[in-house]
Amino acid sequence: MDQLDHIMIVDDDREIRELVGNFLKKNGLQVTFAADGRQMRAFLESMSVDLIVLDIMMPGDDGLVLCRELRSGKHRKTPVLLLTARSDDMDRVIGLEMGADDYLVKPFVARELLARINAVLRRTRMLPPNFQITEPGRLIRFGHWRLDTTARQLLDAENTIVSLSGAEYRLLRVFLDHPQRVLNRDQLLNLTQGRDADMFGRSIDLLVSRLRQRLGDDAREPAYIKTVRSEGYVLSTSVEVQEES
Repeated sequence: MDQLDHIMIVDDDREIRELVGNFLKKNGLQVTFAADGRQMRAFLESMSVDLIVLDIMMPGDDGLVLCRELRSGKHRKTPVLLLTARSDDMDRVIGLEMGADDYLVKPFVARELLARINAVLRRTRMLPPNFQITEPGRLIRFGHWRLDTTARQLLDAENTIVSLSGAEYRLLRVFLDHPQRVLNRDQLLNLTQGRDADMFGRSIDLLVSRLRQRLGDDAREPAYIKTVRSEGYVLSTSVEVQEES
């Protein structure tokens, strides 16, 4: 018998936990409930889960704090889906920048939550096991550039810091971890903490364009990130990784 996917719902609203949880159980998922960050941490010490549904608006440590904590700890690879109130536009942006895999606005239909959970799980599992993002504490050299992964800074040949957004930084890390390898949009979407493909897939192209601008890369004749027609993108330069002591 196949093992059920295990979903943790972290929400201080008991009614929402139970209504959503019962629906997910009826649709073949194992569900664990946590009312706050304290319970979430305690459960994660004794069990593994496949995805965490995390409400932003909670007393104590809110969902944004918990999402950042998850992304910086041993559960950093566990997918996170944020639940947010309709008025919290900034919270949604910050949550995605912190590495949430998707978000859903309250009030929502339980079936839509199920669809998004399944979509995130599919994206997470479509990558080969060797597709990993470099761990912090490295200086990565490529062409005339250096990326300091400790300070999260991009430096040019004159040691001038070039500002990167969180999404730009993650995309550059992906390319640097897989130089001279063609990556399609779905892979880039996953490796940069991707969203629903219909909503975010074409944004990968815009993100690549922004990153090229940061690198001074001519899109017509790029020296770093090249377009492979009908396939994706490739970092065409060699990469040197220096471990920091």
